Amino acid sequence: MPTKLFRAIALPVLAAASFAAAAQVVVPESVGLSSERLERIGELIDRHIDAGSFSGAVTLVARNGRIAHLEAHGLMDVEAGTPMRTDAIFRLASMTKPVTAVAVLMLVEEGRIQLTDPVSKYLPSFAGQKVAVIRNQGTGTGGFGGPPPEYDTVPAERDITIVDLLTHTSGLMSGRVGNAESQAHYAKREDVGVSLVDDLGEIPLDFQPGSQWAYSAVGGFDVLARVVEVVSGQSFAEFLAERLFEPLGMRDISYWPDAAQRERLVKTYIGGPNGFQPRPDPDSMSSPVYFSGAGGLMGPAEAYARFAMMLANGGELDGVRILSPRSVELMGSPVIQEGLANLNTGIHPSRPPGEGFGLGVSVVSDPVARRSLLSKGSFSWSGFYGTYFWVDPQENLVALLMVQTYSNDAWFEFESVVMQALVE
Repeated sequence: MPTKLFRAIALPVLAAASFAAAAQVVVPESVGLSSERLERIGELIDRHIDAGSFSGAVTLVARNGRIAHLEAHGLMDVEAGTPMRTDAIFRLASMTKPVTAVAVLMLVEEGRIQLTDPVSKYLPSFAGQKVAVIRNQGTGTGGFGGPPPEYDTVPAERDITIVDLLTHTSGLMSGRVGNAESQAHYAKREDVGVSLVDDLGEIPLDFQPGSQWAYSAVGGFDVLARVVEVVSGQSFAEFLAERLFEPLGMRDISYWPDAAQRERLVKTYIGGPNGFQPRPDPDSMSSPVYFSGAGGLMGPAEAYARFAMMLANGGELDGVRILSPRSVELMGSPVIQEGLANLNTGIHPSRPPGEGFGLGVSVVSDPVARRSLLSKGSFSWSGFYGTYFWVDPQENLVALLMVQTYSNDAWFEFESVVMQALVE
């Protein structure tokens, strides 16, 4: 088994994932969608571009494993005036997490991991963890970029498990103490050969395992990626390339695009009253040597759509089976109900009405309570830079909104204009 974390050896393998021919866009009516009604997607995106929500977008809708809508809108580089293109490459950020969840489920199906396994079975530092109890809030904000509050520790009532990490109920790097205390570890992320994730078990948990839902933006899914490494004997990037990206034909998806791919990389912006400001250090989640399970993948809409279409179709696409239907059903089930108490971290602080949480994805448990046109059992997730996707297994439908300026208002409007185009 490898002892080094996310080794750079995977990069040549990732480059090989750029082989598949572009998919054909079918007539929408052939898959039960209205061409006329799909035109409302472009109208919606144009309104948001005019309002300054984002500079450009790629939108994609597919049903029954076939793309029925793929359009580019606006600009991918405002300063250069470069038009958006349908094969533009986007920083996916936390849309990496569902990919990691699928990697874990693949090993579960092989009997090499159990969802109830303690993480300490694979990473010994996670045995006998402590839980932080804050005694003085202090003046700092804590989290990344700030000092932790004053705290004491008590023993964890049990070890955290694989499913705790998948559902953001572990307490690992889920609040002020964990995120602040992890900064020294993540400062070493570019040091090849430093197995920093193995040592994250030394950091106090922010709450007792399983007692709350609080988003673990980085640590939880990075640990899952490390577990995949330990079990598979491959770096995480090698595993994804060989077991997922290449079989599904997910071209041009990687942690670190080559020079030619970077010419198609969309510029990331922060929106505001002064217009679009280029985001500093846009590649902070990605690396040529550190392959995070929580974020960092980059790729075009079409590549990620193939991943989503596989899930919508019960784990299989174009004759390639990645997961069984039962595993996909579990992934998209509300494992965590909306009523679970949450720790207000300021990042996805709670499950909204009508939503539960599955394995790496948010799940529509009650469309009426959510005030949504999505089917019950639809599941989704988003990325920090503005990307968003959902899977509707009931309708075998997927949709992606790919932008690089965070604007979650557009996500829910996009849901409505896509679902109203479903006519059969």
